[in-house]
Amino acid sequence: MTSGPSGPGRRRAESPARKPWGRRIVALVVVAVILVGGYVAYGKVSDMLGGPEDYTGQGTGDVTVEIPSGAGGQQIATILKDAGVVKSAEAFYQLAIKDSRFQSVQAGFFALRKEMSAENALVALIDKGNRVEGKVTIPEGARVDQVVATIAAKTEISKADLQKVLDDPKDLGLPAVAKGNPEGYLFPATYEVPPGTTATDLLKKMVAKTVAVASDLDIGTRAKALGYTGEQILTVASILEYEANNDEDYPKVARVLYNRLDQGMPLQLDSTVSYVSGRKGDVFTTEEERNAESAYNTYKNPGLPPGPIGSPGEKTIEAALNPAEGSWLFFVAVNLETGETVFSDTFAQHNQAVAKLQEYCKTAPEGVCG
Repeated sequence: MTSGPSGPGRRRAESPARKPWGRRIVALVVVAVILVGGYVAYGKVSDMLGGPEDYTGQGTGDVTVEIPSGAGGQQIATILKDAGVVKSAEAFYQLAIKDSRFQSVQAGFFALRKEMSAENALVALIDKGNRVEGKVTIPEGARVDQVVATIAAKTEISKADLQKVLDDPKDLGLPAVAKGNPEGYLFPATYEVPPGTTATDLLKKMVAKTVAVASDLDIGTRAKALGYTGEQILTVASILEYEANNDEDYPKVARVLYNRLDQGMPLQLDSTVSYVSGRKGDVFTTEEERNAESAYNTYKNPGLPPGPIGSPGEKTIEAALNPAEGSWLFFVAVNLETGETVFSDTFAQHNQAVAKLQEYCKTAPEGVCG
């Protein structure tokens, strides 16, 4: 006998369908208990076995370790193990995944010790004092010899190694217009110098920076619009580093240079003369220096010198590409402490400015005027 949809026969038909779900719930509970029990059991066994091998203490000796950008816990653990810092990668890795301090570890070079405990290794990695901050700053206008001296004083790269590369700069990536002369192409900036950096590595980076800035400023196109080459623009910019003392004067001095070049006047720059004579300590030159035979002597030779006289920065390069408007043909600094400069159209006006400089030098602090 059959029942209708709501009769007792229908309820008996549904009863078996509920039983599998009950079994599944019971099964899940059993699995969960087994997993928890297994985890606890593993922890007890791990404790009994002492966990992964690990050193104790802060270690001994010195070792420099590089942590690459984007490295994760397992990679860093392996690096430390391979460097002899920790006894096992697993010891450091297990600490890294459960210790929030690990998130503070950054890429870079670190001065660590060998045979450190994983705990001490982690503490050392997040201590900024252990970070090897190899840096060198090259100032605007620096000449090759000054660049060499600065790098040798601030890094582990020797003068001999630097000079060897500069004497044969084929691997530095110099543009063809440089004709193998690195002067003006070692861009003034702050560079990171991690352990192991070679003379070629660093100098190549400096040249690449110059090329990149030249590209960013579109020197080739803008120089052509002015009637000059990119190399000549770098030469003008390098002169500005020595002839102007304030940012606002860079474009004005550039205009004086272009005006004199347009009229066929010699530039008569002490900066290009002292580049050859090696004079330091003041802004003046002697008659003997101004009479010297040199392509850089702009008192005797018309036009620009054959190349840059130092490493120009971005401000002076921009000024050389964007000179001020004016008819000036002369300029002179009348206060060597503030850099105040007078720009003149005529030689008579220039002589008046020179007289002002001479008066200033009579009362200037010792050594300012040479």
